[in-house]
Amino acid sequence: MNLRAGMESFFNTGIYGITAEKVSNGRDNIEVVREMLEGGIKFIQYREKEKDALSRYEECLILRDMVKQAGGVFIIDDFIDLAIAVNADGVHIGQADLPVHVVRKMLGSDKLIGLSTHSAEELERANELKKYIDYIGVGPIHATPTKKDAVPVGIDYLSYAAKNAQMPFVAIGGIKEHNIDEVISAGAKTVAVVSDVVGAENIKRKVEKLREKMFSGIH
Repeated sequence: MNLRAGMESFFNTGIYGITAEKVSNGRDNIEVVREMLEGGIKFIQYREKEKDALSRYEECLILRDMVKQAGGVFIIDDFIDLAIAVNADGVHIGQADLPVHVVRKMLGSDKLIGLSTHSAEELERANELKKYIDYIGVGPIHATPTKKDAVPVGIDYLSYAAKNAQMPFVAIGGIKEHNIDEVISAGAKTVAVVSDVVGAENIKRKVEKLREKMFSGIH
């Protein structure tokens, strides 16, 4: 399918930004997202499941405007109602969330939908549903502190996705500066680096180092 407006930001830096306030070195999401945007990240996912609905709403109103002013794309993880309420650019959903065709009907045709996948079977199903989906998540590649119960899928599934995904994908899960090379070598063009970015003392410099690895020509 044709990529909806805004997907160019998916590839803007190669780094897919995700909030994770608990591992953000004492900083709030507003400060962290501002630094991610200053570092050049243009695709931001808001993922905060433990806050109350009002706090998420008020925070997302601010973040949506910040990302919009920076020319980026603002995605909300899981909470479709919140995405609609703050007029986000789309949502990222999991395998146990509402079916993608229902989400597409709720959001309309001009919003983005990302879907997490964890196996070849889930990827092939996503391929069958590609008229509803803009991109998929592939992972978790390694164990991750932001999703402690998630079972790592390893590099093999990432390599499979690189060969078989019929839409853009983002590699995610336990990816850091020290192991990003293997993820890139396996075929990832866009990578979610969460704790290593939001917890960095200098987020802008961390993003620069990651980009140097991503665009060094090793893939």
